[in-house]
Amino acid sequence: MDERAPSPVDPKATLRTAGYRRLLVLAAVVGFLVSLAAWAFLTLVPWIQDRVYITIPHAFGFSEAPGWWPLPVLAIAGLISAFAIVRLPGRGGRVPAEGFAAGVISPANLPGILLAGLAALGLGLVLGPSMPVIALGSGLAVFAVRKAKSDAPDNVVMVMSAAGSFAALAMVFGSPVISAVILIEAAGLGGATLPLILLPGLLAAGIGSLVYLGLGYLTGLDTSAYAINPLALPPMPQLTVVDFCWTLAVAALAAAVTFAIVWVARRVAVRTGPKPFLLLPIAGLIVAGLAITFAQLGDQTPYAVLFSGSRALTPVVQQAETLSVATLGLLLACKGLAWAVSMGSFRGGPVFPAIFIGTIGGLLASHLPGFPEGPAIATVMAATIAAVLRLPLAAVVIALLLTTSAGIAVTPLIIVATVVSYLLVEMLETTFAPPAPKVREHDDR
Repeated sequence: MDERAPSPVDPKATLRTAGYRRLLVLAAVVGFLVSLAAWAFLTLVPWIQDRVYITIPHAFGFSEAPGWWPLPVLAIAGLISAFAIVRLPGRGGRVPAEGFAAGVISPANLPGILLAGLAALGLGLVLGPSMPVIALGSGLAVFAVRKAKSDAPDNVVMVMSAAGSFAALAMVFGSPVISAVILIEAAGLGGATLPLILLPGLLAAGIGSLVYLGLGYLTGLDTSAYAINPLALPPMPQLTVVDFCWTLAVAALAAAVTFAIVWVARRVAVRTGPKPFLLLPIAGLIVAGLAITFAQLGDQTPYAVLFSGSRALTPVVQQAETLSVATLGLLLACKGLAWAVSMGSFRGGPVFPAIFIGTIGGLLASHLPGFPEGPAIATVMAATIAAVLRLPLAAVVIALLLTTSAGIAVTPLIIVATVVSYLLVEMLETTFAPPAPKVREHDDR
């Protein structure tokens, strides 16, 4: 009796098969369909924001939204989110405080995930679109595969789920390469079979980027409300030992602060998980209160604290010279606490708030002697992204993309900041062991 183990699948041979070529065609179709859906979702978010914070206040006779306006809006966001979490399948998706992850999402879970995401993002919570959009891409891809072939093998479903996520996330960053890097790290893909998953994913993401550009051109709708574009930073004159010394210090501090924010978020998740209908509106009121506090004490708009930060990112950098250290510090404190409450209570992604927090921290660090604004923002941003996502390569790529105007000299500083942040958070996780949110398991298969 031959008891030898079956020979492993040869990835190179698989790439040459007709079945794999058909898979690539399906990936292109899925990429197109998912990109349309993701574009619609991402365009709907700023539309809701503008209606809730501009159009409706005008309809009530206000020239602009009064200072107290975020209080009822975010309380309503809590009620809608609680309904999606408790009453709909999938519990609204993954709690952001649990960490960034990617996986196969059941299409049945999509209504709850999308409703929770729209409530949080559209009504002003401090979360980004990455995780709802990834879920949208995966769920629609699985639905398309099951409709095309109900008995499709699990490995085909998994590949198409990844391709859908690639395409959807490419809409957020406008780049198939960045979406590929993030999802490869998040899903732990690797080894000899990586090309089998990477090629359909890149193809779908490339289609997604074309849809991103084409729909914006055809409809005339502004995509800047949810797209993160490179910041206009002064070029770094030259790399010095002082820059490296400051990078080590500020990266460690940024990692510690971000770890504290995530730790608080997990504490909040433990408290709000059992009673979402009662505690999520309260969490929304807390976030609104932090925004109002910043507006009153800092003599600034409360919208710098609310939302993901994508709209406020460029204006804050442009107005940096007019903002005092005290105002920047107050913004960092209020935004950080609002982010922690949002991550622990609502549903959304952590990427955009991490970028915004890193930018504010970088503006504060630029007041240190001998540390210019460009490298200060680049290093702190890389450290905060690495600390919250726990994806070092993605942190390097995102920080490089957003700070290219500072020059190639910031590259080693970004890498050093990412490594320092990642290792320090590993140590802090081991030492302090933040509690995991106690919520019912949701089926993402």
